[in-house]
Amino acid sequence: MKLYNFTLSGHSHRARLFLSLLGVDCEIIDVDLAQRAHKSPEFLALNTLGQVPVLEDEGVIIADSNAILVYLAKKFGRTDWLPEDAHSAAEVQRWLSVAAGQLAHGPAQARLITVFNAPYRPEEVIPRAHAILDVLNQELGQRKWIAGGTAPSIADVALYSYVARAPEGNVELGGYQHILAWLDRVENLPGFVEFPLASAVRAA
Repeated sequence: MKLYNFTLSGHSHRARLFLSLLGVDCEIIDVDLAQRAHKSPEFLALNTLGQVPVLEDEGVIIADSNAILVYLAKKFGRTDWLPEDAHSAAEVQRWLSVAAGQLAHGPAQARLITVFNAPYRPEEVIPRAHAILDVLNQELGQRKWIAGGTAPSIADVALYSYVARAPEGNVELGGYQHILAWLDRVENLPGFVEFPLASAVRAA
């Protein structure tokens, strides 16, 4: 199994994190986005959208970070991470959609501005980030894990990376006590791997 990865990508981190939480041995292949390796013919043969991460598993190619989470949970029969019953599965899917939608257009975009000089407007993005963090904080005030089960699900994995690194995009988390407690719970899971700070990666 191979994971095509970019260390500073939260999407890549959620795939790496779940592989580690599952204890799955996987070769990590770093893709040099600065050199546009993700737009090379070889990489586009794996993912026509030219995006990381991509998982390669004995000839099966899975692109998109949330799709990778679903694939891994299904492949390894981990119904603890992706429940089979209709209601629980729907709750997980709801939060996967949030990760691909409001989270991507809020905290993730705010971080893109400061880390990658992306051409977004902070005055638009940062309020969007706080709007979804307000919702997450309220939801996590009612339960330990975002999809409502007694244990974490792939929904928690999908949300973690960009929430944890929201301060890199000038989106502070100090007022979100329930989110901070949830981050701590995720970070104490066996097999947790950190999403490194951009400053630390660039200084290495």
